[in-house]
Amino acid sequence: MCFFSKISKEAVEVEHRFNAKFDKPEKYKKNDFINGFTFPQTPVIKSMDRDVIFFYNWGLIPTWAKDDSIRKYTLNAKIETLNEKPSFKNSVNKRCLVIADGFYEWQWLDLKGKNKQKYLITLTNDELFSFAGIWSEWTNTQTGEIVYSYSILTTEANELMSEIHNSKKRMPVLLTKEYETQWLDNCSLEFFKNLNIDLKAEKIIENQLF
Repeated sequence: MCFFSKISKEAVEVEHRFNAKFDKPEKYKKNDFINGFTFPQTPVIKSMDRDVIFFYNWGLIPTWAKDDSIRKYTLNAKIETLNEKPSFKNSVNKRCLVIADGFYEWQWLDLKGKNKQKYLITLTNDELFSFAGIWSEWTNTQTGEIVYSYSILTTEANELMSEIHNSKKRMPVLLTKEYETQWLDNCSLEFFKNLNIDLKAEKIIENQLF
């Protein structure tokens, strides 16, 4: 799963890495701990606007939703069932890159998960990457506000993440530069289930519990 991430690079580094410009640069703030359950706006790149970095809300709201309460259940979307779930199937081909340079996971230290160890997972070179995302445009019928939101795709955990996320053994679908174009070009979902991305895990010493 992926509910907590970080983006700690300067804005100019983000723009250079993704060869794109922020549509509203004043909204960009470095953040070492992004909590998905606050439904924050974070930087994304859409398939049809690849030279622009937008700010979309984490927690996808499907077009048919009556209100935004569904978003607490749509922070993540399983890649294996993406075409089947009503919340996601209309967004399967509305792909985006969710920009980050790390995410957090907690390892269960006992069978019931009462004690957990926090880890920060990054690329081995600490560079920026992206999560494979899908997005939606939703109109609030009460206020007329248009909300753009996204969900991060997850897949089965690799060897490293199976040891860390040892409860559900899931991980986000991570994209390095070599795979981002294929994702935005709607390459088959099957291709992205088991990408070979080199990761490292850093144990957070304070042993923050979740």
